Amino acid sequence: MDTAPRITPRFDLVGLVVSDMAASLAFYRRLGLDVPAGAESAPHVEAVLPGGLRIAWDTEDVVRSFDPGWTRPVGGDRVGLAFRCGAPAEVDALYEELVAAGYRGHLKPWDAVWGQRYAVVLDPDGSGVSLFADAPTARA
Repeated sequence: MDTAPRITPRFDLVGLVVSDMAASLAFYRRLGLDVPAGAESAPHVEAVLPGGLRIAWDTEDVVRSFDPGWTRPVGGDRVGLAFRCGAPAEVDALYEELVAAGYRGHLKPWDAVWGQRYAVVLDPDGSGVSLFADAPTARA
């Protein structure tokens, strides 16, 4: 019988590898993340999200410092981040705000068949970031 103590990992951090730290932090600040002031030139940045989960940004150079064979992924998103908005109109407004600020829109806001107002904008590294809100009928 195995009497070794069971190790139970706890999901704690979402890590993003970025090519331009300042550009990435500016984007995620616009989405409401509380990123430490003055972190734009740091090679590694962390922020604590509501509920205790953390998000971290590392420059490509940092990742290559401990994984010399690392290369930038190509061919699409591998992890998707999604930000819930309070109402469908907020999805539209936030999408327009981000596009007006120079970020690339990927999917304009639309009413998805699964009952949400949904849109996708690309972060500075080209990763899709979903914006969504429950449709009025989905909340009722």
